[in-house]
Amino acid sequence: MRASSGFVALCLLAFVRQAARASPSRSTQDVDECVETTDNCSIDAICQNTLKSYKCICKSGYKGDGKHCEDIDECATDYNGGCVHDCINIPGNYRCTCYDGFRLAHDGHNCLDVDECSEGNGGCQQVCVNMMGSYECRCKEGFFLSDNQHTCIQRPKVRINGTKEGPSCMDKNHGCAHICREAPKGGIACECRPGFQLTKNNRDCKLTCNYGNGGCQHICEETEHGPRCTCHIKFTLHTDLKTCVEGRSFQQQLHPPQLFPNETCAVNNGGCDSTCHDALTGVRCSCPVGFTLQPDRKTCKDIDECRMSNGGCDHVCRNTVGSFECSCKKGYKLLTNERTCQDIDECSFDRTCDHTCVNSPGSFECYCNKGYVLYGVAHCGDIDECSINRGGCKFGCVNTLGSYECTCPPGYKMQWNKKDCIEVVKCASNLVAPKATLSCSKTGKKESCSLTCASKAHYLSESDSSYSVSCGVPVLRGKGQSRVNSSSSQSCIETLAPPVKQTASFRIKNAKCHLHPKLRGRAEDGGRQIGPGGQLCNNCQVTFVNLKCDSSKKNRGRRTRNPSNKEISRITLELEAEIKPGDTTGSCDLSCVRRQMEQKMKSSIKVLKKSINQERFLIRVAGLEYEVAQKVSHAADKHENCGPGREKDSGRCVRCLPGSYYHGEMERCVQCPPGTFQEREGQLACDLCPGGDRHGPSGARNITSCSGQCPSGHYSGDGFKPCHPCPRGTYQPDPGRTLCFPCGGGLDTKKEGANSFHDCEVKVSCAAGHYYNTSVHRCIRCPVGTYQSDLKQNYCISCPGNTTTDFDGATSVSQCKNRECGGEIGEFIGYIESPNYPGDYPANVDCIWTINPPSKRKILIVVPEIFLRSDDDCGDVLVMRKNWSVTSITTYETCQTYERPIAFTARSRRLWINFKSNDANSARGFQIPYVTYDEDYEQLVEDIVRDGRLYASENHQEILKDKKLIKTLFDVLAHPNNYYKYTARDSNEMLPRSFIRLISSKVSAFLRPYK
Repeated sequence: MRASSGFVALCLLAFVRQAARASPSRSTQDVDECVETTDNCSIDAICQNTLKSYKCICKSGYKGDGKHCEDIDECATDYNGGCVHDCINIPGNYRCTCYDGFRLAHDGHNCLDVDECSEGNGGCQQVCVNMMGSYECRCKEGFFLSDNQHTCIQRPKVRINGTKEGPSCMDKNHGCAHICREAPKGGIACECRPGFQLTKNNRDCKLTCNYGNGGCQHICEETEHGPRCTCHIKFTLHTDLKTCVEGRSFQQQLHPPQLFPNETCAVNNGGCDSTCHDALTGVRCSCPVGFTLQPDRKTCKDIDECRMSNGGCDHVCRNTVGSFECSCKKGYKLLTNERTCQDIDECSFDRTCDHTCVNSPGSFECYCNKGYVLYGVAHCGDIDECSINRGGCKFGCVNTLGSYECTCPPGYKMQWNKKDCIEVVKCASNLVAPKATLSCSKTGKKESCSLTCASKAHYLSESDSSYSVSCGVPVLRGKGQSRVNSSSSQSCIETLAPPVKQTASFRIKNAKCHLHPKLRGRAEDGGRQIGPGGQLCNNCQVTFVNLKCDSSKKNRGRRTRNPSNKEISRITLELEAEIKPGDTTGSCDLSCVRRQMEQKMKSSIKVLKKSINQERFLIRVAGLEYEVAQKVSHAADKHENCGPGREKDSGRCVRCLPGSYYHGEMERCVQCPPGTFQEREGQLACDLCPGGDRHGPSGARNITSCSGQCPSGHYSGDGFKPCHPCPRGTYQPDPGRTLCFPCGGGLDTKKEGANSFHDCEVKVSCAAGHYYNTSVHRCIRCPVGTYQSDLKQNYCISCPGNTTTDFDGATSVSQCKNRECGGEIGEFIGYIESPNYPGDYPANVDCIWTINPPSKRKILIVVPEIFLRSDDDCGDVLVMRKNWSVTSITTYETCQTYERPIAFTARSRRLWINFKSNDANSARGFQIPYVTYDEDYEQLVEDIVRDGRLYASENHQEILKDKKLIKTLFDVLAHPNNYYKYTARDSNEMLPRSFIRLISSKVSAFLRPYK
């Protein structure tokens, strides 16, 4: 940019010179040395052309003959440039600054006291007292100020044994005016706060000019009796001997401005507040940007930019001396133009929500997956459904992550509703449970086999060359009872004996796994009637078959003779068959029957292998026949349809949705017919509803959508109509149940058909946080670790996950808290986090973290904000020390809330951090990041974090709260080479210009010795 502007300047200069040559012969009259740049004026002077010559005049703020100009040091005079505190000379000008505890007045020269107590009580835990140039914290009766000069510690009155304490800093009358230290060998030693001196009695502290400017508004002078205040020559001392008032009378200010031709900027800056220019009529005063010249033509007054169009700020505009500052509402951040506010996308941060995060303007909200509940604002914990009235299970209930399962005792099996248990009965001859049926027929030497799925068919397309189909219901591994879903309420289990299981693998050469309808279309069920004579395994009750087909060009295991480019498909079959105890005889017991069954199944597998090799194996689902694989030459032909379980939607292949199935002939997804349902995606058939009435809505997505179920407050033998109302003294909240729950304790209901415990006529109505005990007929507080938010309940809900409550009688899940101390401790970057953050931390926690950085590295900590209860006598405390000993070097200690961020370096190489809470009220807590950095940068880092400008601006404060920015800054600080990951554009887009200027000045000063 600089090079291009220089090129433009050269072109412009050449153009001017060319035009001069083309003009009439004016040069014979006069040559403009200033234009020709043949003058000998100083770079800090103005060249003025005269007839046949020129003259040099030094610019405002400089002195000399024009050929040699030097800067005027306005600060070197007794007037001090008009500044009442510090005057900083700059080339051609100067600026005024104020001491800590003061702010620059609107005239840009005077300094006014800052009332620190007006914002956040000055950080004081109890009492804040403002003073000229400073402030101090004080404590109420019974407390004393801690060494951090902000928090108050309760003073114990007596020892544990009841006797008066000896000399100790805990005594009320220890005698120290400021800080009391207990000496190693006993006794006490007094110290003073910075800016004070210990008097000769070694107890009292004397104020000096080094603290709050000695309480003086302008000038502080040290004397034997303490500071003495005086004022700048334009001001006089007020009667309070501290404040300065302007000496110029108001009458003088009312006079119209007068111009004195003999005035010069060289004397008293021409009387100008800011910049002075010499003119033919005298001096001309001007003001810097952000100030306006007053009617006296001398004084500058600050412009309040916020009064017009809110200063161009989107949200909040705050006027400052000579400028203004925009800030944003909570949940927004200021863009680098320092005017526009943009919503903070909290969902883009790490660890914002456990499960799902939804961003909204200025905020966000966390949501949990099904089976989980939200606690602690952002965390998701598993719901213990079994604690909610035993999950509604008839017998046992087992909680699982995100769900739960009802269990049945031996001799019972689970009902279709997954809650009730029905007694296992022997199957009637005319009542056959849905089975997976394998059948074969032989024509000449050719074996043709098929797998028929009457119900419970599950299809899964794993890839373009891999899929699996399962039929029937498998036996649960390790359990002696069948998996619970039956397609009929009248289903039965023939035996409880373990089934016979066989696994077989087959290979098909030059074929690709591709499940597709057989070309001749719908199969004739009558032509392949499955009976005992036509079954593959005669008298075998096959309950479950799982077929998996996988194609791959890679050679599996040993080397084969097949070329590597040949397609090889492998079919794996898992079979389960029942054993009937009724088949046992006197000469063949159950083990004998089992061996015979195993032999039959092995023989059957040989037949299956032949049919698969001869490509005469089919799968029947929903009345359609499917071929399991396709020759490579046929598979190469591009099909317009998407294949089984999928259809085209807006040009894309998508799975059939729940409530529908893939119709092989139509080659598209259709709704499940009435009397059926489908919970899964991409299936080839729908499951039959229990009850068998073939009525209900089309497109049912789950079994609860099946029609004919008994409504709540009713029951029947199978959960379907006809139904009976719950008898008096019982209730049922769920539909489709086979029983009603008793109220217990002999309690009655007003009428039949009750659907809630609320209908039970209890002797007392229980409030939230309690449950009704039917044994003693009293309301009992919910135990620790449980809660109840509703009225009139007979149970309490267990807290989610590994959370618990602080006390009994909890009324909300928000009172369930995780007691685990949070954070990640790394060698370079990490963070510590109060338990349950960002929810309230629990009572009586004791967390310890240790940060032990690698050799030659120091620790930098940023506390964006911290929320501790300060109204319980400092019962909740966060302390950072060198080690566990209370006498070790302390870096940070607080027991109250600070919403303003602070950054600091550790006073010791390693840190021992302890957070304790008492049994009183809790608060949100904290999440504090840290970084370890090379000790060679210690001076630079400390210079930055100790500069008040880092915290003075609200925009700078927001940087220290911005998780993304802090992560980026820490990344560079921990690993300087990562600086090259970020471009100049990145930093300009992330950081405001004022922050970049602050950091740049610090870095430049740090690197100056190396330049």
